Amino acid sequence: MAASKLDRTPSIRERVEDTLHAHRNELVALLSKYVSKGKGILQPHRILDTLDEVQVSGGSAFAEGPFLDVLRSSQEAIVLPPFVAIAVRPRPGVWEYVRVNVHELNVEQLSVSEYLRFKEELVDGQHKDPYVLELDFEPFTALIPRPSRSSSIGNGVQFLNRHLSSILFRNRDCLEPLLDFLREHRHKGHVMMLNDRVQSVGRLQSVLTKAEEHLSKLPSETPYSQFSNQFQEWGLEKGWGDTTEHVLEMIHLLLDILQAPDPSTLETFLGRIPMIFNVVIVSPHGYFGQANVLGMPDTGGQIVYILDQVRALEDEMVLRLKKQGLDVTPKIIIVTRLIPDSKGTSCNQRLERISGTQHTFILRVPFRNENGVLRKWISRFDVWPYLEKFAEDAAGEIAAELQGTPDFIIGNYSDGNLVASLLSYKMGITQCNIAHALEKTKYPDSDIYWKKFDEKYHFSCQFTADIIAMNNADFIITSTYQEIAGSKNTVGQYESHTAFTLPGLYRVVHGIDVFDPKFNIVSPGADMSIYFPFTEKDKRLTALHGSIESLIYDPEQNDVHIGHLDDRSKPILFSMARLDRVKNMTGLVEAYSKNAKLRSLVNLVVVAGYNNVKKSKDREEIAEIEKMHELIKTYNLFGQFRWISAQTNRARNGELYRYIADTHGAFVQVWL
Repeated sequence: MAASKLDRTPSIRERVEDTLHAHRNELVALLSKYVSKGKGILQPHRILDTLDEVQVSGGSAFAEGPFLDVLRSSQEAIVLPPFVAIAVRPRPGVWEYVRVNVHELNVEQLSVSEYLRFKEELVDGQHKDPYVLELDFEPFTALIPRPSRSSSIGNGVQFLNRHLSSILFRNRDCLEPLLDFLREHRHKGHVMMLNDRVQSVGRLQSVLTKAEEHLSKLPSETPYSQFSNQFQEWGLEKGWGDTTEHVLEMIHLLLDILQAPDPSTLETFLGRIPMIFNVVIVSPHGYFGQANVLGMPDTGGQIVYILDQVRALEDEMVLRLKKQGLDVTPKIIIVTRLIPDSKGTSCNQRLERISGTQHTFILRVPFRNENGVLRKWISRFDVWPYLEKFAEDAAGEIAAELQGTPDFIIGNYSDGNLVASLLSYKMGITQCNIAHALEKTKYPDSDIYWKKFDEKYHFSCQFTADIIAMNNADFIITSTYQEIAGSKNTVGQYESHTAFTLPGLYRVVHGIDVFDPKFNIVSPGADMSIYFPFTEKDKRLTALHGSIESLIYDPEQNDVHIGHLDDRSKPILFSMARLDRVKNMTGLVEAYSKNAKLRSLVNLVVVAGYNNVKKSKDREEIAEIEKMHELIKTYNLFGQFRWISAQTNRARNGELYRYIADTHGAFVQVWL
């Protein structure tokens, strides 16, 4: 029997229809206001601003009620008179689409495809093509279990362990795949965990019980070598642990799983099986090096993130392999681009070991085309024609360095994720994606009006690379929930790829599902030896204070710093970032410039890019440099503003933040 309207949450279409019946005149007034603005896209703030205009002029029907909830959940409205189509997002990851004919006052529920087709009519002529390519990735993941609550987004491993453990608990036959995996598991042809003497789950349980009894009589620090022969005869190979204590821990975990599986035990056991020995990390764009690179075009936080990541990863891999009782040396390779004209950096060296590590290297592979090796740096927006050949060349270089294939590959940013997808497919290995940033949400309407952006940013390539890599990846690491699914009122970076259209190219009706358990949140943290509170006086790098003071207050104007601060008693408003459009450093300077009260209370200091336009080769940075100089001139900022060129000394940058804190200042970031 079908559920009645009272038994379920009304659809968006039903809510609009209810409002139409109850408050016809007010709804007509509101929709007419939308239509009066003409053809276009209304963003959320404009949708609500128009509602305020109607209420001020006498309409009060929407003060509360279901239709106000619809408007508050609306992410955009497409206006093509006499129609208004609204994309409504009741909660993160969940979307509905409706269209209202303002003249006839009829309401339609639209499918994703219908809504995007309607939206394409904003771009003259594109909607007339009956043979638009539609991309729907949903069938490829339809059988994958996934959570339904928005609060569960980003906890994929936790969800899958709960799901798997419940299956194992209900059906012991499902333990067979675990047994098969442990029996087939090998490293470079050497059997690990179980040999062919263990043929059944019952036999495994018996062997584990016998091993437990044997080990309980030995001291906890007894090395594995003293009982390895006995274990082999029973069917247990290397990989259980290096001492009696660690082997017993693994045996107890597996016995618990065989008896009564639970998510925590399953996660712990699977996490201790030795599976990762060689890792490849891909980051093609920018100047990837360990010194003299930060602040150069396309070179910033991602480099720091990866270098910190690999040092921690190597330490963890070495520790785990030791505890697992294996005499195996791990290796981590960062694959990036070799730049012959390296601007005084090490980016023209093929192989470079990472400082502070023993087994981690940067492997640089040049970009090539039909004319040979590309010698100069190029923007991250221009790398797309080179990546397929780069991936082919990198595959050979990786195989030569590892004398085999990696166990695991991590892509970084759109270009690195696409290369990781190609390598993962070619080598048959597990793939992880890390976005760092997805450009789509940073440039409003960059999908529908992609042709306007494409010559400069090549977003058609980038969005295609993103959608391929997202769906090809085995799992995706994000820093925050907001990166995946935004908040109640804002769309997440990944969520923006759920459905979109590039008119004349293709239409994505199901790109990525943010409920997919491949999404996992792992906050990156910070290097606490560099970034620590200014109150920890004993750790402060006071020897650097002289150079920092000169950096901020020296009146000389040069390529390192321009502008000066007349009143040193004022606190400092401070920001440090790349000088590009999205980081919006010029937006911060403009906001400060226009606020007389703020200018009277604090000084503004920014560290960003070059201050000399002749030094930059990046077109977006050049535009921002020119804009910054224009702001200084227009608002006469001298005496209150200091612009410091990008600084590459990490230790001094860390102390610079603390020095600013000493002035009772504050750090501010203004994203576009």
